[in-house]
Amino acid sequence: MTTFNGKCHCGQTEWTVKLGDDTQSHILCHCDTCKFLSGSAYTLNQIIPRSDFSLTKGKLNTYAYKGDSGKSVNCYYCPNCTSHAYHHQEIMGPDTIVARTVLLDKGKSFQPGAEIYGKAKMSWEPTIATTHETLPP
Repeated sequence: MTTFNGKCHCGQTEWTVKLGDDTQSHILCHCDTCKFLSGSAYTLNQIIPRSDFSLTKGKLNTYAYKGDSGKSVNCYYCPNCTSHAYHHQEIMGPDTIVARTVLLDKGKSFQPGAEIYGKAKMSWEPTIATTHETLPP
């Protein structure tokens, strides 16, 4: 396991994320909510155990919405600049979160590992990695 440091845009919140060699990659999420929250075609993430995330500075606010499953998705973000550190999708269980990988130091060097919510991809987007219609199995 390697520990990576993460931070929001304004620097008010910081955290660490532990990733194994097999998870030092991006999962591209194409869901419509990620489009709204990021203003982009997809977000860059990794699915990790909650215990591998640690807030080291500041605090995170929470925003919740209902996902496709009807269960809550809780978004944790900086209260000042609104950078999202991670999301917790209740459908994935209490111990799994979706961490934003591009906000990690060295995150820009990660390669795509998979794509999720392929059903919501923009028609002009190429396939970059193994694509799942919704969440991975």
